[in-house]
Amino acid sequence: MRYHKRRIIILRSKLINKWVFVPTVGLFLMATLVLMVGGKGLQAPLSGLLNWINLKLGWLYLGIYIVNFVFLIGLAFSHYGKIKIGKPNDKPMYSGFKWGAMVFATAIDASIMMLSITDPLTFIQHPAAPLHAYSKGAYTAAVAYGQFNWGPMAWMMFAPAAILIGYLMYRKGQPVQKLSDGIAMLDGKAPLKKFLSGLVNFLVVVGIIGGVGSSIGMEVPITAKAFSSATGVKYGLPLELGLFAILFVLFAMTVFKGLNGGIDRLSQAHIWLAIGFLVLILAVGPTRYIIVNQAKSLGVFVQKFIPIATNTTPSVTQQDTIFYWGWWLSYMPVMGLFIAKISRGRTIRQLLFGMLLYGFTGCALFYAVMGGYALWLQQNGVINLVHILNTQGQAATIATVIGTLPMKQIMTLLYCASCFIFLATTISGSAYILSSFTSTPLNNREPSRFNRMTWVVVFMIFAFSLVLVGGFNVIQTISVIAGFPLIGVVVIVLISIYRLVRRDSELVFSPSETDMSLDELPATVERKSAIRGKLILSPRNLAND
Repeated sequence: MRYHKRRIIILRSKLINKWVFVPTVGLFLMATLVLMVGGKGLQAPLSGLLNWINLKLGWLYLGIYIVNFVFLIGLAFSHYGKIKIGKPNDKPMYSGFKWGAMVFATAIDASIMMLSITDPLTFIQHPAAPLHAYSKGAYTAAVAYGQFNWGPMAWMMFAPAAILIGYLMYRKGQPVQKLSDGIAMLDGKAPLKKFLSGLVNFLVVVGIIGGVGSSIGMEVPITAKAFSSATGVKYGLPLELGLFAILFVLFAMTVFKGLNGGIDRLSQAHIWLAIGFLVLILAVGPTRYIIVNQAKSLGVFVQKFIPIATNTTPSVTQQDTIFYWGWWLSYMPVMGLFIAKISRGRTIRQLLFGMLLYGFTGCALFYAVMGGYALWLQQNGVINLVHILNTQGQAATIATVIGTLPMKQIMTLLYCASCFIFLATTISGSAYILSSFTSTPLNNREPSRFNRMTWVVVFMIFAFSLVLVGGFNVIQTISVIAGFPLIGVVVIVLISIYRLVRRDSELVFSPSETDMSLDELPATVERKSAIRGKLILSPRNLAND
């Protein structure tokens, strides 16, 4: 019996890439210890660090998103957009809705259900110039700015890794289980290339844990507060610990199931529950106000898209955008690999436009309905949500908003259930992909459950340390820091895609010569040095000879 147990442990250890796994786990255990010891005393220094990053490096975050967005939109509309992620005859692995549900549910955790309420309330206090606080224009633009931060530029940040990895896996048959495997310039056994490859993987893992840990650290206290208001259970650390335990069990079950039968089913349940919740709010809330406000917000969104994207002037709204850009960057590798794994048979254009359709539309609906409802409560004097947000924080504000709905207890419990499923889907998908990044070559096998569960544990303890520190600025700082090193990774990935497009003949699908008439074949010449007299020989002349 002991022999078998020892053999299992040895087998598991062989499946783990210790050069990435051990340093990363060690780094975050140290960070967790620092956060737990420092506690709330770290809020001020971390907030100061966030302000410094926004002031000195904000342009860098904005710049990489602009470059990435322009490159990918150009790729989608070019003839390269017709390239299939897979062989020419491959069909999509999942239906459109199921694929979109998995992409949306895995990328968007419970944060959308929370920040879509509080972001507009923050904006009306500190609107972008030349708007004035609490003006009619500020109320109209509040939803639009939130939709920008969860909009097309954000969703396109997942696409580079998805395109690169998906093409290499399914078109070329090249095994790719981590981002560095798809970067040609890092191939080889040279010491420098091996070091850079390991560095890229290390930075990717750091970004993922930072982003995911921030999500859990923000969402558990808010969910606990909402649950407390619905059930009367005392809000505090014991309740938050209980929620952490429930989340751990939910994550473990989904991670053990794997990609099929676990994450895919959870994603669909997640989408239908979210749709049902939004429909209920729209039905029982100020329906006309929400629809009219959204129509005006879309106008502001289109009109202000470029000014917002290029705004480098430090402000509250610009700081929010930098926070989101860091957060989306931290999720880029894990979502890229996840989307690649479920996108076989789709073209690059279908992948890009599908992400925009399902991703942006879903996020826009949350801001339109939940953000619009919160603004209506504030604008009509039903509840002073701004005062609650400034004095009691996000958790109390969200619990108050949900508490204004009919059937308060049922709606609050439904909200909590939606948040849990949102969060479980994202964390389970992240743990699954992260275990691939830190495994030895899997050869079409799934990562070991031991590896997957290790990352779930790391997520949980790091997030718990963030809860102990508290404060939304702390969450923002961790997200911005986690995303920073991935700016360079995005540049490398875009260069890799460009090289494939320009140099790899397999990347461009064109009719074969057997499908073309002789008149349609291009004029060719084999050796310029052999040309005498006529410079070009046509295919028909060659055929006649």
